[in-house]
Amino acid sequence: MFDPREKIALFIDGANLYATSRALGFDIDYRKLLSHFQSEGYLLRAYYYTALIEDQEYSSIRPLIDWLDYNGYTVVTKPAREFTDATGRRKIKGNMDIELAVGALELAGTVDHYVIFSGDGDFRTLVEALQRKGRKVSIASTMTSNPSMISDDLRRQADHFIELSALKSKIGREGGERVARRPATPEFIEDDEL
Repeated sequence: MFDPREKIALFIDGANLYATSRALGFDIDYRKLLSHFQSEGYLLRAYYYTALIEDQEYSSIRPLIDWLDYNGYTVVTKPAREFTDATGRRKIKGNMDIELAVGALELAGTVDHYVIFSGDGDFRTLVEALQRKGRKVSIASTMTSNPSMISDDLRRQADHFIELSALKSKIGREGGERVARRPATPEFIEDDEL
């Protein structure tokens, strides 16, 4: 699937990858993830996109963001908006789709092979645009969870599909290792869910 001469870039939709790995029952070891793709070709960049609640005194995702930032990832964040839905549940609105798409398109002259960690069908148009520019695009998500975490349209558009459950032994965190986790509540939602 990868040509060792290719320049690879990873684009990680943080909230989506977190939900996917959780549905598969394992935590991502981001050091192993980086090493795995460095062994597949020339890893040019690894981007991690996430929204953060800026006014919180402590965010459970902050240690992960700080670690990624110091260990080979380019972290892209923006402030999330907090609100209460009609049922009284506290929710966070923080969609990073546009930021990820713009970042990917900006590198189209440099990157040969994109690996997008998301099953969000909104990225189908981005994949199509990158392919028109002569770039290969792999999508990393899962079809093994119930329900599936990947849009059928996105999977069909991609040049390659990477089943995350098949990578568990290569990128999964060992049982006893400490992990920075996203908060169980409030719930992160996408813009189109409002």
